[in-house]
Amino acid sequence: MTTTDQSVIIRGTWSTFLRNKMGMVGLIALVMAIFIAVFAPLLAPFDPYEVVHVTIDDIYAPPSLEHPLGTDDAGRDVLSNFLYGARVSLIVGFFAAFISIVIGGSIGISAGFFGGALENGLMRFTDIMLVIPDFPLIVLLVALTKPSLLNIILVIGFLGWTSSARLVRSQTLSVKERKYVLRARSIGAGNPHIIRHHIFPLVLPLMVVNTVLIISLAILNESVLSFLGLSDPTMISWGQMLNFAFSRGAMSTGAWWALLTPGLGIVWLVLACTLLGHGLEQVLNPRLETHHLSVGAEMIARPKIPPAHLEEGAPAPGD
Repeated sequence: MTTTDQSVIIRGTWSTFLRNKMGMVGLIALVMAIFIAVFAPLLAPFDPYEVVHVTIDDIYAPPSLEHPLGTDDAGRDVLSNFLYGARVSLIVGFFAAFISIVIGGSIGISAGFFGGALENGLMRFTDIMLVIPDFPLIVLLVALTKPSLLNIILVIGFLGWTSSARLVRSQTLSVKERKYVLRARSIGAGNPHIIRHHIFPLVLPLMVVNTVLIISLAILNESVLSFLGLSDPTMISWGQMLNFAFSRGAMSTGAWWALLTPGLGIVWLVLACTLLGHGLEQVLNPRLETHHLSVGAEMIARPKIPPAHLEEGAPAPGD
């Protein structure tokens, strides 16, 4: 495939994704969440980590000009907590998903490409991990270790790779039987070369799609852990905000803003990743008609209409 053909496929992929309303909505929502997380110190009206003196009137104060989303049980600004809390959700989501996709991708490619006893062993181990309920095990491991952001990322990442492994293995089994892979092997290409140049590039799109979906699951798991009181106590998160609101009387006092704000944030971020993941799947999944290869192939195969002055019988300019 020439460079021109690759650029045609890339343009076709992007144009197809731009027409996918679900994917674009998810992308815009995720970019907005990343924006507020990165620029939280500039956007937040108060520093939620700063120790300030509060009075009884500052606790669960309703929304006002000074506090647009009210205050929480400690008299802190809910809007500032919300902006800073997005950082924890995104950090856990992205890093845990990265760990999961590296483990799952490595196991899936190794099992699908090499086959034999290695495939049987890796897939039986994957099946064992699949039948173990993920979230109860996550709660148990986090509870047994020190509740910290790093431990939460590692536990979620090391337990969330099973679906990626099975998906990547099935795609690897299909790709390794293609003719160009057999030709590369016949001229003496080694396994590392074939995996790096022929297997991995065609498996990568599915890994990207699955990574986005794993991000949403990781964010949801972190929020539930924080709600159960298993989060890092030194960092503000949306789940922690919900935990404090439920356990410290927000329901009984009618402080709906302390519950609604972090709840909507979790829904917003999980829904954004889910919509983006499904939108990317419709474009990148080779089993669907709208994936980038079919779009690119259609554009490449489309007959090129010659200029009018080159058609048979048409006079050239100046004749």
